[in-house]
Amino acid sequence: MLNAHLSSQDYSAKIQEAIAILKHELPTLFQKDLSYDIYSHDIFFKDPVNTFKGKLNYRIIFWTLRFHGRLFFTELCFDLHDVQQASENTIRADWTVRGTLRLPWKPKLCFNGYSIYSLNSDALISEHIDTWDRPPGEILSQFWRRGEKE
Repeated sequence: MLNAHLSSQDYSAKIQEAIAILKHELPTLFQKDLSYDIYSHDIFFKDPVNTFKGKLNYRIIFWTLRFHGRLFFTELCFDLHDVQQASENTIRADWTVRGTLRLPWKPKLCFNGYSIYSLNSDALISEHIDTWDRPPGEILSQFWRRGEKE
């Protein structure tokens, strides 16, 4: 699995660095961009509504999240609960997305999920798979429920 460029110790150190960066950057992903240094150029991404490959597309998905977050929500948070090494070459992040939609009845959005990041032989994230706790249609149906009154 390891290439000639990285010793086992260097590989482990790079995984720990990736974990630290994810812990630092993910909580603010709706407010500011990621650094992208820990991702491979051909990263594969899949969630319940998107599937694509390539770092440019990966950057675009996060730009789109920030753009739509600012446009459609008065509040939008990515609560990061845990980031840990799950196996020799995977990292798992557990999270909750919650927000208030910019509509007169102020509907609340909330769903939980986790991300599995697989690392290549250079200890760069080459795959990011998101799993949500419910189907996308059920998440969207939250938009029609009345939120709390102020």
